[in-house]
Amino acid sequence: MTRTSEEVFAHHGQALGAENLDDIVADYSDDAILIVNGKVYRGKDGARQVFVQLLSDVPQAEWALNTVFADDVLYLEWKAVGGGRKVDDGIDTFIFADGMIRVQTVIYHAGAA
Repeated sequence: MTRTSEEVFAHHGQALGAENLDDIVADYSDDAILIVNGKVYRGKDGARQVFVQLLSDVPQAEWALNTVFADDVLYLEWKAVGGGRKVDDGIDTFIFADGMIRVQTVIYHAGAA
C-alpha cells in the first residue's frame, strides 16, 4: 500500500531528527527534483547532497515546524537550532507522488545562534 503524504513526511521528519541520511534519502523518488537556495539537485544522490549540507549547517538541531497539507502538496515553514547555529526562515514546498517525495523546494539561511 502506498504511503500518504502525511506518512511520508512523518517518516522524513523522524529520519531528519535522527540525522539518518539513508532513511532521509529513502523518502525521495529516483527522479526527484530538489531546488534548494536557487540550485537544482536531482534524484537520491541530489537529496543526499542537500541533507549533508543542511545537517552540517545546523547539526543536532531542534526543529520547529508549521505544516499545511493540501492533497499531495505540503507547505512547510521551519526553524532549527543546533551546534551553535540556527535557521529562522526555512520555507519548503513538497510535492508527493506514489508514496514518495517527487519535488521539493527549499530556501533557508543559516547563521550563528
